[in-house]
Amino acid sequence: MRSFLDVVRRLPGRSLSLLLAGVTVGCLLAVAPVFAAPADSPAAAVAAVAAPEAPAAESAPAAEQAPAVNPALAFFEKVEFSGIIDAYYHYNFNEPPTASFTPLRNFDVRHNQFSLALVEFAAQRAVSADDPIGFRFDLQYGQVAQIFNGDPIDNNALVNVQQGYVSYFANVGKGLTFDFGKFVTPIGTEPTESKDNFNYSRAFLYALGPYYHVGARIGYTVNDKVALAAQLVNGWNATGDNNAGKTIGGGITIKPTPKVTFIQNVMYGPEQNDNTEDKRTYSDTNLAVTLTDKVATGLNYVYAADSVAGNGVNWQGLALYLRGQVTDKFALSPRFEWFDDSDGFVTGTAQALKEFTMTGEIKHSKGLIFRAEYRRDWSDEDYFSKEGTPKNNQNTFTFAFIYSFSSKAP
Repeated sequence: MRSFLDVVRRLPGRSLSLLLAGVTVGCLLAVAPVFAAPADSPAAAVAAVAAPEAPAAESAPAAEQAPAVNPALAFFEKVEFSGIIDAYYHYNFNEPPTASFTPLRNFDVRHNQFSLALVEFAAQRAVSADDPIGFRFDLQYGQVAQIFNGDPIDNNALVNVQQGYVSYFANVGKGLTFDFGKFVTPIGTEPTESKDNFNYSRAFLYALGPYYHVGARIGYTVNDKVALAAQLVNGWNATGDNNAGKTIGGGITIKPTPKVTFIQNVMYGPEQNDNTEDKRTYSDTNLAVTLTDKVATGLNYVYAADSVAGNGVNWQGLALYLRGQVTDKFALSPRFEWFDDSDGFVTGTAQALKEFTMTGEIKHSKGLIFRAEYRRDWSDEDYFSKEGTPKNNQNTFTFAFIYSFSSKAP
């Protein structure tokens, strides 16, 4: 393995990109047989054997009453339990020290080591007109929990709680849903859990944006094509508040057809320490289109502005997503992204970044996902480095195993 890497790191950038993309697909083809469900499994053989006919049950006496319902069982029947185990190996071909962080990555961060990214367990009781009170509670452990929930304001008191909120459904119009507590941000195309994304690594737009909020939110479904939402929160990525102001947000989801979804979110408020004069505006636009039953695409555009000591700063980015379901079990997902931090407010360096990612996925019917991913990041500045020498790019390779489950799964 080491001799191979010695050869690879001496390749020019373009040859290295082509080689790593080939390695990604090759790894997937090598493990594909492992994910193929056996046609002659013991369960199938057992199911093929006809069971003996059971004797007809005697009819119960008409006067017999139904058994009393256990209140605890009745409660938990309406609660969905779910969980995730996510582990990966990551290699940065700029070869920083083992276990150090790869620049501009947030969850798949540790170079040249096997890592447990996330262990998550969640419980949710959804609300409805007939059952108006509910909750959501997500416990997290691992690198994702430490990075996602990092919060110096309250000394990381909720580092293992991704979400925790109570819900109430009010019969107003078609129904208002209220949530109060800590919840994942509505901003962005990519959900927090990797299993729900096309790619394993997160885009710059996710890594450098809001993760969660603490406060209150409200949702209203106008009809089957339009839904509205609003939030009043402390701010971003902190359970407490770093100033006396509050951040407000609003969003609209439009689904003109089952294959097209448009979402627009805007957040506005003070986000700097002990400063309520300077306000931050964050506009997040998302478009998802299902082209065929095997091809899906998406777009995420962000424009944000703030001010520092009265001087305006801004940043923006665009990410393009594509997923092709090549077979029932195998999918390929390229992503291209541009991120402009012209004032250096977000990354600490005035620069324009780009990234290209190619992710291959093999998914087992029982919930296990294998992903192999090649990614290239580059900048118009020498933001990265190799052996102490500044350079304008980095190439990485990652493979991951993700297992998820749900009590509501069929």
